Amino acid sequence: MSFEAWIIFALFWVVFVTTPGPNAVNCINNGMNLGFKRAMIGVLGILTQASLFLVLSAFGITALIAASETAFNVAKLIGAGFLIYLGVRGWMNAKTAVSIVDRPTRSIYLRAFAIATINPKSVAGYLAAFSQFVQPDVPIWEQMVVIVPTALTLTALSYTGFTALGAGLGRAAMGAVLNVWVRRVMAGSFILYGILLGAASAPAGRG
Repeated sequence: MSFEAWIIFALFWVVFVTTPGPNAVNCINNGMNLGFKRAMIGVLGILTQASLFLVLSAFGITALIAASETAFNVAKLIGAGFLIYLGVRGWMNAKTAVSIVDRPTRSIYLRAFAIATINPKSVAGYLAAFSQFVQPDVPIWEQMVVIVPTALTLTALSYTGFTALGAGLGRAAMGAVLNVWVRRVMAGSFILYGILLGAASAPAGRG
């Protein structure tokens, strides 16, 4: 990968991971309810998913899944139901006063990993990255040496920022009326993303 291609890829990835989506909402929600240090376990879950998808993309597996309408529809409906469930539960619990809770590490990690995995933006983004930026005449693993550290570093910085934002909101809104509306916005976002995921079409292949 040339330096110019790397710059373009890095700029694409910055936009990809900073555009608010289910991962960002989950990080903000974790920061509000768990505190910054504890919520960083969720960022680790996202980075695990990112690492997995980068490797799978290199092998073309995400493209294969996207090409299968049945597999896509099944994954889409499961993911949509999960996000809507999180949103409804969050809305119902919005009036509960914010307090720093000690959820099990495994629960925080697996929830973040699951949300990142079912996010349709993930599949579309990785397919776009590997269809537009990977050079077919260069061995894929030589390019992965550049792509993986760049993608993971930018992903970590972005979702650490969203987690810090949530932690700040949690401290500012602790026990306040504002907290109910902030949490309802987060819950509504999960429901919206779930509806959008349920209505999504399979990512189009490269023409």
